[in-house]
Amino acid sequence: QVQLTESGGGLVQTGGSLSLSCAASGGRFTINTMGWFRQRPGKQRELVATITTDGIVMYADSVKGRFTIARDNARNAVFLQANNLKPEDTAVYYCNAQASRVVNVEGATVRREFWGQGTQVTVSS
Repeated sequence: QVQLTESGGGLVQTGGSLSLSCAASGGRFTINTMGWFRQRPGKQRELVATITTDGIVMYADSVKGRFTIARDNARNAVFLQANNLKPEDTAVYYCNAQASRVVNVEGATVRREFWGQGTQVTVSS
C-alpha cells in the first residue's frame, strides 16, 4: 500500500510561516490528485488545498491568498507553504492522495484514497 509521510508542522506566532511537505512511497499505485486537509479542535476535517498532476490548484476560501500548494510528480510529493498564519489555522494537517492502479490484463482500474498520519500546526496569538 501507499504510505504518505508529512513533515514541517510546528509552533509559530501569528503572522509567521510554515512549510509542510508530504511524500508518497511504496505500492504499485499511480498518484493522481494530491492535497491537504486539516482538522481543527472539535471540528470536522476540512479541505485546505488540492493540486492535480497537471498543476491545477484549488484553495479553500479561508486560506486563499495566504497558502500555496505545489507538487513534484517525479518524487510523488506535495507541499504546502502557509504564510501569514492565524490562530484559526491551528489544526492537524493531513496529506491526501488520490491513486489508481491497473489490476488486470483487461485494463480494469482500481481507485483508492490514501492519508498521512497528520502533522500538528499551532499558531499562537
